[in-house]
Amino acid sequence: MIYELRVYHCMPGKLQALVQRFQNVTVHLFEKHGIQQVGFWTVAIGESNNDFYYMLQWDSLDDRAKRFAAFQNDPEWIAARAKTEENGPLVASLGNTILTPTSYSKLK
Repeated sequence: MIYELRVYHCMPGKLQALVQRFQNVTVHLFEKHGIQQVGFWTVAIGESNNDFYYMLQWDSLDDRAKRFAAFQNDPEWIAARAKTEENGPLVASLGNTILTPTSYSKLK
């Protein structure tokens, strides 16, 4: 099992729109494509309260490549992204880290 930590640095004033897109569209499409979420977070205390964190769980890098490509090419996702970004992008930049659990981690 591997884990992917993604951090979206939102455009000013766009965090809530991104949160709503995940709640109303993205989570459903992740489920449709068999993408397993570990969790989603906003920042209460930290460097930026305009960031959105989430973690996904994958069987392997190949599993990730296959499922994420299917999600990104899904016409429903393409349409929803375009609609939610009619007034400009929601995300200024993003970070992406693939993690492997240690032998003593509760998540394996």
